[in-house]
Amino acid sequence: MLFTATLAALIGAAAAKDGRTFAVLRHHGDGPLMTGRVDPVVNPGVVSSHVHTVMGASNFGMNATGASLKTSSCTTALIKGDLSAYWFPQLYFQDPKDGHFEPVELFYMNIYYFFEGTNDQIKAFPTGLKMVSGNALTRDPPNTDGTQNLDPSKGPVNPLQWTCPRKNFDPPSWPAGSDGTKAGIQSPNNKGSGIGFPFATCDGYASPLRMDLHFPSCYNPAAGLENYKENMAFPSSTGNNKQDCPAGWIHVPHIFFEVYWNTPKFDSRWTQNQGSQPFVLANGDRTGYSGHGDMIAGWDETVLQQIIDNCDAGDAGMDKCPGLIGGLNKDAPSCNIQSPVSEQVDGLLTKLPGNNPVSGWGVGSAPAAVPVDTPAASSAAPAPTDAPAVSSDSTSTVWETVTEWNTATVTPGAAPTTTGTPIAVNGTDSTLPDIAGFKYAGCFKDGRDRALAGEVRPNLGQVTNTNCITYCKSKGWALAGTEYGGQCYCGNSLAGSELLEESACATPCEGEGSETCGGGWALSVYSADGSATVVSKVRRHLHNHLAHHRRGPSARRR
Repeated sequence: MLFTATLAALIGAAAAKDGRTFAVLRHHGDGPLMTGRVDPVVNPGVVSSHVHTVMGASNFGMNATGASLKTSSCTTALIKGDLSAYWFPQLYFQDPKDGHFEPVELFYMNIYYFFEGTNDQIKAFPTGLKMVSGNALTRDPPNTDGTQNLDPSKGPVNPLQWTCPRKNFDPPSWPAGSDGTKAGIQSPNNKGSGIGFPFATCDGYASPLRMDLHFPSCYNPAAGLENYKENMAFPSSTGNNKQDCPAGWIHVPHIFFEVYWNTPKFDSRWTQNQGSQPFVLANGDRTGYSGHGDMIAGWDETVLQQIIDNCDAGDAGMDKCPGLIGGLNKDAPSCNIQSPVSEQVDGLLTKLPGNNPVSGWGVGSAPAAVPVDTPAASSAAPAPTDAPAVSSDSTSTVWETVTEWNTATVTPGAAPTTTGTPIAVNGTDSTLPDIAGFKYAGCFKDGRDRALAGEVRPNLGQVTNTNCITYCKSKGWALAGTEYGGQCYCGNSLAGSELLEESACATPCEGEGSETCGGGWALSVYSADGSATVVSKVRRHLHNHLAHHRRGPSARRR
């Protein structure tokens, strides 16, 4: 019994880390694993809305899981024990002269594995853990002071920065006094870093434009491996250079994407420091605020745990870790695969793959639902086989898909009934007080297309129902909704939604723990009179008959 107690004490002592250690995971081979519209975390089984650059294991695809990655035949990772997948949006150059798009070559990528000082025991990623960092939908700055905050106890987390090393910082890379609405914001601590894309060429030696993206390191097993929206959080500072996870959560490595693109290749094709810049992320973002990344863990957990417990190789690289298990891929052939989506994503393009519109900084706000052009894909639905036939009188039947918007009357416990005009849905809970002049309308379903799409996640700091409602009212919106405890949405109607049980909206608000601000894909909705209009879209087929003998402009399909 004494031996057991002593052993437990030793293990506890070893679990605490007084300071941060780290090791850089490097990649080998010829370029990325693949480039294409694939994202098995956010869009499993279907074509993604925008192009990603992927590093990691060869079994990556639309339905990749940790288990399938671990049976891969190769990986770009230099450490053999790492069969994870890591990806981020492709960067494009939009020619200022003609508007065409060209992909920017990946210069290289490093993934830093930080093992932060903590009172917790840092454990290897469980196989299949899915993580996302950053927000692909935003075109707004996370704050107005240019700082990067990773400690939720000190305010809203901002995991993203852009780095632009230069030979000369006069004039500055980010305009002085910028509030983020028309240009990025320089870091107060580093002339070479800031929030959003810089307006200068990054001409530092061997160091072009770089995306710096931190991932959270606290895993909530109650949320599960698949629930990327709610399963991860950043640890909070406890003082003495230590950061701890919430009770019951698992402290995993803190990873950091360092992604370099070969932007100097385009230096002669645009004029710097003129109030604009030519680079656009694959999702159409010209601000850079929506930089993001994803990961699926496919590590041999024994290999990673040995690295966590023993390695502080730093920039020398994880391949220099003492006692490394499993060896390296240094002399292995390059690991590259074809995208399962058959479309052109490189060369000279007239539009971004997926037809994503360019937005931000004067050219429109982020689309609530990014339009998706779906080309041929290995897992896509087959094309219809019932093509219209051509009749003997030289007249063909042309089918068109038309989207119409219907509305539905939704009441708790009843199925919706289709109507021809908007119907107000009243889910008011009389026990809830009015907030900022709005009444509670109910708990409503959200989705990837966003039920409230007038303004998506405005930057309000720590979200409460009060500051969300106040903001939406000030912008003239009829509805305000809070979600996931820390997100705000505005609009005039709920698209494709339905009333949910109140238990679905039970997540405490970030800024006011005594209130609830929606839940996972669930909105706590408020309006002036406690009612909300729900609309739903349906698709139907129309046909018309076009005689083949028509000639001239009047014969075009209409």
